[in-house]
Amino acid sequence: MFTQIKTSKENKEVVALLTRKLGLGTENVIARIAYTYSLSQDKKLDLNDIKDAGGKEYSKSVLFGEYYDIYLGLLCVHYGLYKTDKDIGRYIKMHIDEGLQLLNEEVNERSNIDGFDFLSEKINLSLNLI
Repeated sequence: MFTQIKTSKENKEVVALLTRKLGLGTENVIARIAYTYSLSQDKKLDLNDIKDAGGKEYSKSVLFGEYYDIYLGLLCVHYGLYKTDKDIGRYIKMHIDEGLQLLNEEVNERSNIDGFDFLSEKINLSLNLI
C-alpha cells in the first residue's frame, strides 16, 4: 500500500500548466483525470520504465480523497492485481505521469479549449463507442 507518490520532475510543471489552462480545480483534480485517462488507454505500463520522482508530491488522501477504493479498483482490474500488491504505488505514479503527458500533448494541440469542453468531448466520444 502506498501513502504518497511523486510525479516526475518534468510533470511538476505540466500539472501546474494543465491546472491553469483547463480550469477544472486544483492540481490533485488534474492528477486524478490524468490517472484515469491513462488507464482508459488500455495500455499496460512496464515498471522498468518508471520515471524519476522529483516532481509534485501527493498523499493518498489528497490524491484520491474518499474514492481511493474506486481508483485502486480500476488499477487492480486493469493489471489483475490484488489491492495489497507491493507495486500499487509505482503503477499509480506511472499512470499519473503517463496521463499528464497524454493530456499535455492533446491540450497543446488545441490552444483554445477549456476543461469543460475537453471533458465533454472525451465523454461523448466514449459514449459513441458503446
